[in-house]
Amino acid sequence: MVRWDWIGRNSDIITQHLNDHLVLSIVPVLLGLAVSLPVGLLCARYRWLYAPVVGLTSVLYAIPAIALFVVLVAFTGLTRTTVIIPLTLYTLSVLVPAVVDGMDSVPEHVRQAATAMGFGTLRRLVQVELPIAVPVVMAGLRVATVSNISLVSVGALIGVGGLGELFTDGFNRDFTTPIVVGIALIIALALVADVLLLLVQRLLTPWARAGSNARTARRAVRAELTEPEEAAL
Repeated sequence: MVRWDWIGRNSDIITQHLNDHLVLSIVPVLLGLAVSLPVGLLCARYRWLYAPVVGLTSVLYAIPAIALFVVLVAFTGLTRTTVIIPLTLYTLSVLVPAVVDGMDSVPEHVRQAATAMGFGTLRRLVQVELPIAVPVVMAGLRVATVSNISLVSVGALIGVGGLGELFTDGFNRDFTTPIVVGIALIIALALVADVLLLLVQRLLTPWARAGSNARTARRAVRAELTEPEEAAL
């Protein structure tokens, strides 16, 4: 099923496809986050905006990627932009609700306490609300990133698909090795990206680690206290 000699001879080509796949996966996520954050904040503040915005992003998400590629080719040609635009639109459908849900996760009494301490709207948003919303937003970001890593492969149908090019090469030649290599690298890339985003979340939420350590310490103390009682029995 796998010809290791072929992998060795074509390592440069595989690396190039991997680099292209990374660019085509990461750029839409970054663009989607840059758009989703202010739009989500507006939707959280002005609730009447939320339904139409989510409705629009859901409609865009429902459009097949191939159809969007065909439409965009007439304007952007067979370029990376043709792949990046649809993936950015798909990212919005995940990240906008994540930002709104993240802002909803901020307890009202926390907002009131920050206001009572003299925090203005912008300072409260940056120093209080957004940090608390990070776990929910990061959950959406992880979903969007992994989805994009998978969807990039569809771009191979127009010749701009990163590791998806290995799929078309394998199918055209009835040769399974490129297909297996492409699948393995996409799965590995998705796992690595998810782990990295988890690490970023842990760095952005140090209080969560402190809370976890405190809970672990309390469990250890309870275990030590119960050991003498068990021994006595």
